[in-house]
Amino acid sequence: MQLTFREIILADARALAALSHQFGYSVTVEEMRDRMEQMLSREDHCGFVAIAEQQIVGWIHGFYTFRLESEPFVEIGGLVIDEGFRRQGIGQQLIARVKVWASGFAVQKIRVRCNTIRTDAHKFYLKVGFTESKEQKIFDLIF
Repeated sequence: MQLTFREIILADARALAALSHQFGYSVTVEEMRDRMEQMLSREDHCGFVAIAEQQIVGWIHGFYTFRLESEPFVEIGGLVIDEGFRRQGIGQQLIARVKVWASGFAVQKIRVRCNTIRTDAHKFYLKVGFTESKEQKIFDLIF
């Protein structure tokens, strides 16, 4: 299988939305396109897709972030690989692209947050070199 990688473009909205559905995220093509427009307009965000058999089979979104109390880092906001293409190194290659992009910000760390029920994803991140640093709860304030 030959893989190619490139930056995300707006025309990818339908494919990214469909892949997101595989992970249980209910996002319309229009919502995805709106979010992608925001991402593409910012220099502190990046996005890449993996293409196999002339279709998008994976995507990743990364962004630069900082906290007052700690060193800045790049965070992976989303990483989705088509269920028929998992365990073939695609996720690792997408992370490598974010790592190269992150080097432009002179950061020492890439972080990813992962739902506690996604145990397969936990194993994946550990396998590709991430270390578990903490567990946390997330609280939302809807207004």
